[in-house]
Amino acid sequence: MCGIAGYIHADPSKPVDPETLMAMAAIQHHRGPNGMGLQTIADRGVGFSHARLSIIDLNEARGRQPFLSADKRLLMAHNGEFYDYKRLRADLTSRGARFRTKSDSELVLHLYRRYGLDEMLTHLRGEFAFALFDSARDRLILVRDRFGIKPLYWCQADGMLAFGSEIKGLFAHPEVPRRFSDAGLYHQLMQTMVPGTTAFEGIHQVQPGHVMVIERGHGRFHIRAFKYWDMDFPLIRERKDDQPEEYYIEGVRERLLKGVQLRLEADVPVACYLSGGIDSCSILGLAAASQQSPVKAFTIGFDDTNYDETAVAREMARSVGADQDIMMLNAGHLYANFVETIWHTERSIYNTLGVAKLLMSRRVNKAGYKVVVTGEGSDELFAGYPAFRRDMFLHGLDPLDEAERAVWEQMLSESNALVRGSMLAENELHDPALDALVGFTPSCLQPWLASSEHVPGLLNPERRKRLQGYEPGRTIAEALDGSMIEDRHPLDKAQYVWIKTMLEGQILTWGGDRVDMANSMESRPAFLDHHLAEFATQLPPSMRIKGRTEKYVLREAMRELLPKVLYEREKFAFMAPPAHTDPEKWKAVQNLSAKYLSDEAIHDAGLLDAQGVKALFDRLEDPDTAIPTKVQMDAVINHLLSVQILHHHFIHPDVPALARHRAAELKCMSAERTIVT
Repeated sequence: MCGIAGYIHADPSKPVDPETLMAMAAIQHHRGPNGMGLQTIADRGVGFSHARLSIIDLNEARGRQPFLSADKRLLMAHNGEFYDYKRLRADLTSRGARFRTKSDSELVLHLYRRYGLDEMLTHLRGEFAFALFDSARDRLILVRDRFGIKPLYWCQADGMLAFGSEIKGLFAHPEVPRRFSDAGLYHQLMQTMVPGTTAFEGIHQVQPGHVMVIERGHGRFHIRAFKYWDMDFPLIRERKDDQPEEYYIEGVRERLLKGVQLRLEADVPVACYLSGGIDSCSILGLAAASQQSPVKAFTIGFDDTNYDETAVAREMARSVGADQDIMMLNAGHLYANFVETIWHTERSIYNTLGVAKLLMSRRVNKAGYKVVVTGEGSDELFAGYPAFRRDMFLHGLDPLDEAERAVWEQMLSESNALVRGSMLAENELHDPALDALVGFTPSCLQPWLASSEHVPGLLNPERRKRLQGYEPGRTIAEALDGSMIEDRHPLDKAQYVWIKTMLEGQILTWGGDRVDMANSMESRPAFLDHHLAEFATQLPPSMRIKGRTEKYVLREAMRELLPKVLYEREKFAFMAPPAHTDPEKWKAVQNLSAKYLSDEAIHDAGLLDAQGVKALFDRLEDPDTAIPTKVQMDAVINHLLSVQILHHHFIHPDVPALARHRAAELKCMSAERTIVT
């Protein structure tokens, strides 16, 4: 994994500044500490830069990016991993391609030349984001992987279009504006982002499974975006759910095993993340069975027994002979590193699990590992979250009588008491726009839509005025592809909405890439192999949720690998303890608030309303406030801290100057540069 950056002028005669390019890469040095490089093309007004984390082809000189094709037609910078690259490289070589490196990244140049853009994408397997400039067609192409595992941002400013793996890479360009958008701030405070957006004015994301093509003409950019892949559940009338259970169980087992084995491929040692859940335990079990030496397994533990899963993780590690490393954390660890975490996430976080994972990736790095295989994506494919079970019994089963419905409601409430207010709403909520699009308001969005009721009172009065009448649910609904929702089973709809909002906007950002790459550590989510995902869309709903059992098909596929206690255990939401649950944690929040949520800090930033913030704290500290409401407010306070810290990091300081200083510190300016004519 690496960090990429670059920009292109609408006027090709306008030169690209190499110092700016290197600053854009240098501020992302944490993503790629093993080498820096840049390429500009004279008289074409385009340049790329790259910070490299070497995992495949460790030769620094040979693997340095950006890559330029032998005929100087194609320029490419890539972040991520392509799997099955050895077979593809051999096939292309047999057809006349000549590779100059052993890097998987070089595949793009040869696949594009042979197959063209559309067909090339069908050959790519893995997690990736890359930029490709085609001189012959005078076009820049930006591509992001199917689920959005790897980030890719872009913006236009003053006849220039910039892109990068992180927003701070864009902010390193002196012409890129740095300010919050009103709607972006609103969504930061309610957790759920609108697909394709960020907190900042004019800063966009390439959406998962999408391509952006930027062409030039008459001093202007002509931009088109298209989708090359989606989580395409079958229409209800086309569902064929008549296969025996064993067909689906074997299909999941076979594809997951392949996904894990591909992600063990590297020129450096590969470890696993291990919690006490079925997902990471399945990954560890398959990894241990696939290699000769013991697997290194890294586990996070918490001092609060209600949230700690280390006992089950230890049992799993013992059962497969893994070399386990457990890192125990408390509130002091988490909030002491909150500010640094926000620098890397570039968005608000509702729970300090993101901080815990940043600390874990640091530990992994210090232990000498650059790569871990992880369990993210399993809940999305196999309906593991409590919100999915709720939608299933409310909307996906034949009509239930009131007594049976009450039993289901009580069961969900009791078994998910810790996450009521965050992963499950305290009360059922209906958003008109989402009801119209989906047929119901997905339970996964309900807690955040409920928390949005607090947002207007927390906003700076001027922003509140501009956002009067704003409907966050409608904006989210309008960003979703209705053709992927219409005429699907209710469980399919619920999973699709989660994948397009919470998976990409939360789990794969502040719970994944951003906090892992903060410490130059690559995470590989094997469940998000698109071959497995495509098979998962064909699973009957009853193979995902069978009675009260979530992820039924995965449990059966992994039954012989898992300890009995884990096989029989209900889904446990892996998250850090909320701050309000412990005086020490709450004291840590108050210490941060004294700096970032003081009246003076709020006035200087111009984002929030000091009286509204005080009222929220008062209500949270009121002993009569219900526990689920406190859980919800705890999350909102983390968002309040986050947006103030984001302002501190990115709006107030001179980020371009900071980036150039960082480049000078790293002596990046002496890195190899090539001006191609």
